Amino acid sequence: MTPSGSVAAASPSARRSLATLARLRFDRDGQDWPNRAASRFVRADILWHVQVMGTGPAALLIHGTGASTHSYAALAPLLARHFTVVLCDLPGHGFSEPLPPGRTNLPGMAATLAALLRALEVDPVLAVGHSAGAAIALRLCLDGAIHPGLVVSLNGALAGFGGPLARAVSPVARFLALNPLLPRFFARRARDPAVVDRLLERTGSRLDPAAASFYRRLAADPDQVAAAFGMMAGWDLEPLLRDLPRLKVPVLLIAGACDGMVPARQAGETARRLARPEIVELAGLGHLAHEEAPGRIAALIEAAATRHGLMPEVSP
Repeated sequence: MTPSGSVAAASPSARRSLATLARLRFDRDGQDWPNRAASRFVRADILWHVQVMGTGPAALLIHGTGASTHSYAALAPLLARHFTVVLCDLPGHGFSEPLPPGRTNLPGMAATLAALLRALEVDPVLAVGHSAGAAIALRLCLDGAIHPGLVVSLNGALAGFGGPLARAVSPVARFLALNPLLPRFFARRARDPAVVDRLLERTGSRLDPAAASFYRRLAADPDQVAAAFGMMAGWDLEPLLRDLPRLKVPVLLIAGACDGMVPARQAGETARRLARPEIVELAGLGHLAHEEAPGRIAALIEAAATRHGLMPEVSP
């Protein structure tokens, strides 16, 4: 909101200021991007920012709403010791091009990511998704787009959003997504570090200043904000929840006990719908647990991958 209570009340000079906010550019804004040496751009439906690192069987990492490849800055290289790790900026996030508004829902995002994986000729043996990224990973499996031997949900937003919360959030998000001025206004507000810091506090995670700085950079990009609003506007999980019982792939549900965005109890709600679930709750960690304790998360994933025959046993 503006001080007067609405974006519509913004002065002409404020509107001109909002219009100067620029889309992130890799040549300008990505000079210090985490794991930049692994970056490439791939055209598959849209132009994607992709990172590939490591050797071995393929592992797909999918970030959550409002994030980017930077979210896996520390975890990806750890998993790359045993896997060829593939990760990307979701449409409209980071340095990837956006999708049209009607395709930013869960089926649309999954279908577009499937097109990228076909272009890369990647069918991962391991799929890891954080928050909304976990829903995308499971949708890809159910649609037969990928055939992993294990799915890992990191604080997955997989339960509870199909009921009253969705009915409350979706109309608001839809309004925000359809108003072209609002994403620019929010992006301008995000130039104040305190605004993003307050949002990060709500995750229940404690990030170091370097990690927080990337979220500030992303939040100041109006296209990034618009993409996040667009995802939330059409994020209906009911079809996914109905389909989960037919999923035969083992699913490791990792939940941060301090998660302020997706309560840890949701892992149990999701597990009841799955044929082969396993739950690990992590004390002292929040929604961004993989950024707070990447070594701990990597060890859990590697242990599960070993149990399911996706990699040889790791010597202590």
